[in-house]
Amino acid sequence: MSRILTAVVALPILIASILIPWLQPLFVAIAGAAMLFGLYEFYVLTKKKDMKPDVGAGFLGAAALFTIFYFASPDPTQQRLDVQLITLILIVLTIATLIAAMLRGAPFDKMIVASGATILGVLYVVLLGGHLVALRTGFEQALSAHLLSFFFLVLMGADTGAYYVGRAIGKHKLAPKVSPGKTWEGVVGGLAAALALATAAHFWFFKELPLKWALPLAAVMTVLGIFGDLTESALKRGAGAKDAAKILPGHGGALDRLDSLLFNAPLIYYFAHFYFSARLP
Repeated sequence: MSRILTAVVALPILIASILIPWLQPLFVAIAGAAMLFGLYEFYVLTKKKDMKPDVGAGFLGAAALFTIFYFASPDPTQQRLDVQLITLILIVLTIATLIAAMLRGAPFDKMIVASGATILGVLYVVLLGGHLVALRTGFEQALSAHLLSFFFLVLMGADTGAYYVGRAIGKHKLAPKVSPGKTWEGVVGGLAAALALATAAHFWFFKELPLKWALPLAAVMTVLGIFGDLTESALKRGAGAKDAAKILPGHGGALDRLDSLLFNAPLIYYFAHFYFSARLP
């Protein structure tokens, strides 16, 4: 029940921030908050294994990346500059993190894992997730709304289908050592829900995306979402935690909600960039 109530409260806000043009800043704020908490939860997980990441460097790098994604554009000339700026930020983050770890002094046996955790958190949460911000701000409103609506409809539908089918008839474990609750029956249920909702999206609001592309895209998104979910479960299992946090009743933490979205954010962005290039502003 808490899972449903949280969705009832959160979904209308998310939908409005996607569909209403002047609420674009609200979507950016929601995405920024989700990535802020997600990165914080990632660092909390690493600290459970005594990794001691450089949180300050991580959040500074994350803020710089987020800013680039906010102003990013799929225009070829601007995109080259965006890639160069992102590369520069990652170079500075890597060097600064290593120098800071060296200056802190012994014990140096923790330096590799601490520096690696600092950089990985930024790459995992913000480099991947920032593509959704770029999709909302860099594309014209109608196309952005259609793409993001398709994105969330398919992934949330897949997650819901997998959850309820798995609970109802799930018997064959998908990855028992990583996430004992997930089953192959749930995978089939999630895939069926994703394909059904992708079809509905085509006829409902996204006729510009033919079914010959919508259905394969939904299938790939579902598979990537499963890998994203399992990856986050493995991270939590390694840290000895059931949930990344408990800020969302029935859902856990921000990272628990971002898991399937993060792996798919670059996919939907670059699909949109290449398929709808003729409609770019």
